[in-house]
Amino acid sequence: MLEPESVRRGRAKPMSGVMKRMGMIFRAKANKALDRAEDPRETLDYSYQKQLELLQKVRRGVADVATSRKRLELQLNQLQSQSTKLEDQGRKALALGREDLAREALSRRAALQQQVTDLETQHATLQGEEEKLTLAAQRLQAKVDAFRTKKETIKATYTAAQAQTRIGEAFSGISEEMGDVGLAIQRAEDKTAQLQARAGAIDELLASGALDDQSGMHKDDIQAELDRLSGGTDVELELQRMKAELAGGSSSGQQALEGGTSQQQSQQQPQDTPRFDKQ
Repeated sequence: MLEPESVRRGRAKPMSGVMKRMGMIFRAKANKALDRAEDPRETLDYSYQKQLELLQKVRRGVADVATSRKRLELQLNQLQSQSTKLEDQGRKALALGREDLAREALSRRAALQQQVTDLETQHATLQGEEEKLTLAAQRLQAKVDAFRTKKETIKATYTAAQAQTRIGEAFSGISEEMGDVGLAIQRAEDKTAQLQARAGAIDELLASGALDDQSGMHKDDIQAELDRLSGGTDVELELQRMKAELAGGSSSGQQALEGGTSQQQSQQQPQDTPRFDKQ
């Protein structure tokens, strides 16, 4: 059973809309890709090359027209020589009384003269075309020279702007290369911080006794507290001993100092002088 025409048309419309949309998306993406791939300097060089090719074609056309004109000039010279020769022959024939020969010579000369007239018309036309092409070639040459100067200026400006942009991106860190370097540094810093945090957590767990030290060098918290207290007691005992030594040394020194002073005083007292009674 055949489907109605309206059903087929209704089915074809969505497919047509999808194809148009796909074509538009493809053209948009292709245009964006071409825009990224396009280098203005290469485009300018290509345009300059095309202008040089056009200038070369114009010059070739001028040369072809000049060659045709020169060929016509040669033909004109030949026809004029033949016309002059026929005229001389007619005069000689009349001088010899041969009017028939003179008439024949003049008839041939008239035919040649018609050819000369046609060639002169063509020569004038070619000469005008040659002058136009020569002027066009000169103008095109001036345009190409101006375009070349402008092209080099634009290329230099574009290169300088591109270099400045890359330098700015490098300093700001938004370029692709510097962005990769920045990400690498960030990952290294994050990994270092993670390792430091893990090491600190392990030390705290070992110190609290939550983890066992497999090397046997770590002590539990009770032993660590006993060692701390015994260490403090040893320090206090040592301090008391040093105080006692200092106190004992001070007493001995004071006694020795007092004994020396007494002995010196006894030596300084005058001896009893003999007393003489008066008689």
